[in-house]
Amino acid sequence: MSTEKLYVEKELSWLSFNERVLQEAADKSVPLIERIRFLGIFSNNLDEFYKVRFSDVKRRILINQERGRQDNSKRLLSKMQSKAMKLNLRFDELYSELLLEMARRRIFLVNEAQLNETQQQWLKKFFRKQVLPHITPVVMHEDINVLDFLKDEYAYLSVALVKDNVSQYALLEIPTDHLPRFVMVPEQKGKRRKTIILLDNVIRYCLDDIFNGFFEYDEINCYSMKMTRDAEYDLSHEVEHSLLEQMSEGLSQRLSAMPVRFVYEKDMPREMLEFLCRKLEISNYDSLIPGGRYHNFKDFIGFPNVGRDYLENKPLPPLKSAVFEQYNNSFDAISAEDVLLHYPYHTFDHVSELVRQASFDPKVLSIKINIYRVAKDSKLMNSLIDAVNNGKKVTVVVELQARFDEQANILWSKRLTDAGVQVVFGAPGLKIHSKLLLISRREGGEIKRYAHIGTGNFHEKTARIYTDYSLLTAKPEITDEVRNVFGYIENPYRPVAFHQLIVSPKNSRKRLYKLIDDEIENAELGNRSGITLKINNLVDKGLINKLYQASSAGVSIRMIIRGMCSLVPGVEGISENIKVISVIDRFLEHPRVIITENNGEPKVFISSADWMTRNIEHRIEVAAPINDNKLKQRIIDIMELQFTDTVKARWIDKEMSNSYVARGNRRKVRSQIATYEYIKQVEKQARRLSEQTIEAS
Repeated sequence: MSTEKLYVEKELSWLSFNERVLQEAADKSVPLIERIRFLGIFSNNLDEFYKVRFSDVKRRILINQERGRQDNSKRLLSKMQSKAMKLNLRFDELYSELLLEMARRRIFLVNEAQLNETQQQWLKKFFRKQVLPHITPVVMHEDINVLDFLKDEYAYLSVALVKDNVSQYALLEIPTDHLPRFVMVPEQKGKRRKTIILLDNVIRYCLDDIFNGFFEYDEINCYSMKMTRDAEYDLSHEVEHSLLEQMSEGLSQRLSAMPVRFVYEKDMPREMLEFLCRKLEISNYDSLIPGGRYHNFKDFIGFPNVGRDYLENKPLPPLKSAVFEQYNNSFDAISAEDVLLHYPYHTFDHVSELVRQASFDPKVLSIKINIYRVAKDSKLMNSLIDAVNNGKKVTVVVELQARFDEQANILWSKRLTDAGVQVVFGAPGLKIHSKLLLISRREGGEIKRYAHIGTGNFHEKTARIYTDYSLLTAKPEITDEVRNVFGYIENPYRPVAFHQLIVSPKNSRKRLYKLIDDEIENAELGNRSGITLKINNLVDKGLINKLYQASSAGVSIRMIIRGMCSLVPGVEGISENIKVISVIDRFLEHPRVIITENNGEPKVFISSADWMTRNIEHRIEVAAPINDNKLKQRIIDIMELQFTDTVKARWIDKEMSNSYVARGNRRKVRSQIATYEYIKQVEKQARRLSEQTIEAS
């Protein structure tokens, strides 16, 4: 087999992942409103794909042309466009299907031509009072630079004002930053139906209210459109520019970055389309996509359930960890034993409460944390400000280059700095993606440290929808090294060694290779060997080659990969011992877990890092060993549950077929629900043991 066929292009693998998201929208066992929301997730993902991955390939083509080089980027771009178009067609089919499904349940998503007279009158009043104040047309002419003001986060209506067969064009931004996209229209009394109209259609119905009295026209028509820009930016590296200033500058550059995708209503007149393409400077390498009358389907992530409860997922109330209930404060609990939290099955409140207690505890001296993404109104961040007010030394490492969260992080940085928090931005060229918290506390004349190492962000909202692990420990062998990571962040050129933690870019590649090599040696010696991985993306060729080497040596390898997988499983003589599944369900699978058999004494790590070159070489990432045998077994058990999934697991294969794992004669197992029940039992048993201990004493 040739070398080229041993790796799947990551961009095509990413589109295959988004196809799995679309499968959830097609799955009739998924509640109806959740299926509609999956259309929104698919659309939001595709937006990001064009902003980042499509634009990256386009950029490579342009750079290679400038340098007179040839590579396969043009062919790859063509494949990407073809696959994306196929997925868009499937999306349109599903959207029509789901509209009919809603209508059967007496929920109607209508357009402006489907309203009765009473609803029309109501809509006119609603528009004048609620919508019109947010509408300002931009009249287009040959001299206007559309790229100066068109936003890639918004859908627009392109309006043609026709007078004596001559068209004048104007653009209307659909103001979803001020108003909900979905508007409930009142029904006649006694009618047991719900009617929803999109804000787009409210504007379509009231076009005359916008233009009449200002322009003369015989007819007025409008067509939907949306543009996606390249999300990359070129930062100035002048010495006098602070990183904060550079990032602010970079965001401004992104707003004026060139488009990579233009989606338009397929009925748009050719003259209007050609005018817009010219003004947007659409090139041969950009994606020009004819579509329906609605764009920005990402808003459908928040589609309201106006029907019965069964139309969306039954809630799974977040569970409380029994460990914290046994002690007066979080520090006593963590001091007594390591704590493992698994979101969203566990509540994130335990971490928020730990920081809240640290903010006023007289024994606490300092708090250090690194932030990648946080909620807009984060309780945890507010507690850090409270801590400063209580005389604690607080250091917050803010990653200003967290893609699509830069603006929020810039605002938090300014707010924290104003409050007296020491804000650190890390070293240029090293994005900080680790999820660390370190609290130093004076106890009995000594300083004791408490650490959090996680796979996900300190984000209250995403902790309710992303699956992630948090390890909370007071063990010095871990906390001392977490302290060293913070020192490394502030001074990455100072020598530092890590023995427990795996830290990128310091020792990750070396340590990961060593873990795989140990399993190869075990297999060759006839000892028990095996590798189990759970990661979001696997694209680093060095690590893929190591896994191929392990498979060839007889090491059994199982992987759960949510997103991109460039490794090709099941190739005879190379990867025949590798099996890969992907689980897509109501929660986004986000943890990174490494388990090696180690001749019967498993090693288990949780990590912030995917197996991508950027995570190994160009980011500060941290993986922590799970040393507590009870917690180690818990992770192994949960991983086993995922590998027995017969409902939401798909095979990852060289054809990228996304076929579901066959159930056969096995019982029905939906691993996310099974995990929730498992953790519920674990916490129940822990409470029972605690009660028995209290009674015995």
